[in-house]
Amino acid sequence: MSGASVLQDACQGSSKTLGPAPDTPLLRVDRLTKRYGARIGCAEVSFELWPGEVMGVVGESGSGKSTLLGCLAGHLAPDAGRVLFEMEGRLADTLALPEPARRRLARTDWAFVHQHARDGLRMNVSAGGNVGERLMGVGARHYGRIRDAALDWLGRVEIGADRIDDRPAQFSGGMQQRLQIARNLVTGPRLVFMDEPTGGLDVSVQARLLDLLRGLVREMGLSAVIVTHDLAVVRLLADRLMVMKDGRVVEQGLTDQVLDDPQHGYTQLLVSSVLQA
Repeated sequence: MSGASVLQDACQGSSKTLGPAPDTPLLRVDRLTKRYGARIGCAEVSFELWPGEVMGVVGESGSGKSTLLGCLAGHLAPDAGRVLFEMEGRLADTLALPEPARRRLARTDWAFVHQHARDGLRMNVSAGGNVGERLMGVGARHYGRIRDAALDWLGRVEIGADRIDDRPAQFSGGMQQRLQIARNLVTGPRLVFMDEPTGGLDVSVQARLLDLLRGLVREMGLSAVIVTHDLAVVRLLADRLMVMKDGRVVEQGLTDQVLDDPQHGYTQLLVSSVLQA
């Protein structure tokens, strides 16, 4: 999708319509590997992600899931492997793209939702400015349309129009996370990376945010890779699931299948620890 069409969708607040089943995956990851000296961050991770599909990645702290997400999103440079993304009908190696093309990809077709909303927001900029800034990053210049798009998206994430000029520091943690989601989705990305999107929030706030995310994923036909330690999150949001241990994928499959009938001993321990909690 071109930057112009992304911008048009974003400013008009339109959602995407899924067409026929594609022949090409949206994302293909091939033997992705990252080391920190002698320690393995992630090792030879391979998978495909299809348009409209949500992949969950779970594991304990230190399992390699955050390293994997960082390599996928271009925040970390892997030591080996490829990250191929569908661009204009073909799979392009994002690791080999020129830096300007990678930055544009991160502003248009990709989005990244941080665990701590402050890491993904401009704290000294108003709520409307945070949303509008991403639109300006892809070429929007008409103030009225930018503000209208910001108002539309604040409403979609359940933030009142009267808060458009408030700064994120005036918001609760849950509202900051919803604002970060609006900032990320306003340009209509095709792929969203999420790092513990409900981490650190109260249970009631988590439930509301998960409901919102599930609705937006379905409405927009988004693809997503979600890293979390919370099996309830992937149960609700993810179509497929990968379980990581010591930097390696030890089990993957349909989410319900993996959680209801885990085959690997480590997955069985993860599931049983939740049931006993």
